[in-house]
Amino acid sequence: MPEPQIIHTASGEELVVLPRAEYEALIARAEAALEDAEDVAIYDARKAQAVALPPEVSAAMLRGDSLLRAVRRWRGLSQAEVARQAGLAQGFISDLEQKRRSGTEGTLEKLAGVLDVPADWLG
Repeated sequence: MPEPQIIHTASGEELVVLPRAEYEALIARAEAALEDAEDVAIYDARKAQAVALPPEVSAAMLRGDSLLRAVRRWRGLSQAEVARQAGLAQGFISDLEQKRRSGTEGTLEKLAGVLDVPADWLG
């Protein structure tokens, strides 16, 4: 790699002369660093928005519970209590927990409200 040439202007400013290949390599590294910084910023923003599942819910899911069942039990509620508060049938809650049925967006929002969790946890 040849040494860069430094030129001093009459006003005292220093200019650096580089071979074109070195200049292009510097530009490529700068663009890559900028792209990496943008990726990190996106990751940080999304991570700040995310709400982590409580450890008890995660552990129940690892044991095989559905997310809905794990959250309901974490909240200490029975299927009947959740059904009553959400205005749904207890059997429907059971079907949702067993994944025999799926809820509409509105139903999942009701359940999230009863369970006091973000709606996107259940959706």
